[in-house]
Amino acid sequence: MDPILSPHVPELFITLTQRFGLLLAGGFAIMTFAPLDKVGPGRSRPLWATALLVVMFGLFGILGTYTGNFVFQSFANLRAMGVITAGLFGGPVVGAGAGLIAAGHRYLIDVGGFSAVPCGLATLSEGILAGLVAWRFPERRLDWATALTLGLVGETYHMGLVLGLAEPFTEAVELVRVISLPMILINAMGAALFVQALRLQLHFRDLRDSTQARQILSIANQTLIHLRAGLTRASAQATAEIIQAETHVAAVALTGGDIVLAHVGAGADHHLAGFHVRTQATRRVAENGEPLFVRDRESIGCRQSGCPLTDAIIVPLRKGGEILGCLKLYGTKNRPLDQTRFELAKGLADLFSTQIELEEIGIKNQLIARAEIRRLQAQINPHFLFNSLNTVASFCRTAPGQARDLILDLARYMRRNLDSSRGAIRLSEELEQVRSYLVIEQARFGDRIRADIDLAPGTADWLIPPLLIQPLVENSVRHGILAREEGGLVRLSAHADGDHLLVTVEDDGAGMDDDTRSAILAPAASDLGPHAAQAVQAVHDCPAAVGESLNDGIGARNCNQRLVQMYGPSYAMRIDSEPGRGTRISFRIPRQQLQ
Repeated sequence: MDPILSPHVPELFITLTQRFGLLLAGGFAIMTFAPLDKVGPGRSRPLWATALLVVMFGLFGILGTYTGNFVFQSFANLRAMGVITAGLFGGPVVGAGAGLIAAGHRYLIDVGGFSAVPCGLATLSEGILAGLVAWRFPERRLDWATALTLGLVGETYHMGLVLGLAEPFTEAVELVRVISLPMILINAMGAALFVQALRLQLHFRDLRDSTQARQILSIANQTLIHLRAGLTRASAQATAEIIQAETHVAAVALTGGDIVLAHVGAGADHHLAGFHVRTQATRRVAENGEPLFVRDRESIGCRQSGCPLTDAIIVPLRKGGEILGCLKLYGTKNRPLDQTRFELAKGLADLFSTQIELEEIGIKNQLIARAEIRRLQAQINPHFLFNSLNTVASFCRTAPGQARDLILDLARYMRRNLDSSRGAIRLSEELEQVRSYLVIEQARFGDRIRADIDLAPGTADWLIPPLLIQPLVENSVRHGILAREEGGLVRLSAHADGDHLLVTVEDDGAGMDDDTRSAILAPAASDLGPHAAQAVQAVHDCPAAVGESLNDGIGARNCNQRLVQMYGPSYAMRIDSEPGRGTRISFRIPRQQLQ
């Protein structure tokens, strides 16, 4: 009898079609639940997630056995739909594991049955084949055409195994005549639709995640300026208002310690800023540090009768290992919270905690930078002051007028040097410092020191770190041109290039060797390994390694470290120098606003 004319065939088509829809809907629903919602195709996943996928798709395969009819002592089934999807979604391990579970179940429920062995082998083979295709062609993992093709090929192979291995052969032929067409078509279409459904589910999840990420970034961008001041009542109030406007929740609150710093929205009449925390749930989170999603008024623990808050999301704000306070999102009967907002709140809390920590690191770096300036002053001032006073003393009898001018230049120099711990100064102020220094040194050494300062128009008001250029000029004078009997020329130039100021200090003096240049450009000792740190420290402890005096190389190295600390490694100085050929030091400073 032709299979199209068999009375079993239309019945099988109808039964398999109906039940494959139920199986598909159930699988799609399960994949939307956590933690499977976080598992995707082709992603590195923990062992538990792989095992979970194997078991889940294996159960789909088992259910597929029972979705058909019992025909000629065998099962018209939809196992292939589940195991092919398992292989394409999860790869070879998941495909083989799910196929083994489904195949083992098929064999065990029909031990000795004439089609148990070929049906089990076919199911296992389909899972392995789909997994190998996903591994070899990862771009085809969730392609419905690939799933359709595997379904057609796999079930055709299934029918071939039944004909080749099942006995008696006549019964195998009759079985294949009845079930082949419905099973091949429905399993192939079912696998294609299952894969496409998973593809859509992942697409919607990515859209949701990207929307949430954009929302988090938008909130972070708006709150950054407020959280720079730390977690205070003013910054908390501004942050809470921004979060409520962006998330549209019923209320937002931030706490610091046991104090409500801000509460915006529903319940603001009794959840008052400046007062102690009223809810037990917040106290629990502050104590154990675990995010909490409470879904009823009793769990919130507010003792105020008539409080409109019905559910709450509470996440801790941290600084290192310390819990500073909590971020709280509240829902009401008309505006309840959901799992998406729970994930959003956790993301915001992590971001806010990072912002607070980074701001503290920034403050520490500023203090370190100012301490470095003071350290440099301690090295420069006694040395320079002693020699300058000797010069002034030598002029007091022979040229009192010039001695008076030198004292004024020295006073201006020392006044600016003592006031150089500010965060930024104008370039013109730094150049006045340089000129005062050069006047004093030219008085000492006469024509051996020549200077050329080239300041491009529009750069005088550019903000730069203090005490950055003068130490470089001093190094050029003392260890460049003064190292030569005839002296030399030191040039200083500054010009703007877009949003950067380009500064160059060069001389035609003695130059330096590679070891000296490397020591100047070396990272801070705290950033190096123990042996490299010892080598750099030796430069500090034994200045003769790089020059003649205490200041040789240290001023330039300090300037380079400050540039890197403030602006990043890409702003490190560039030094071009050869012994006997002079030295050229250049660096960039980005544009900034006066604070």
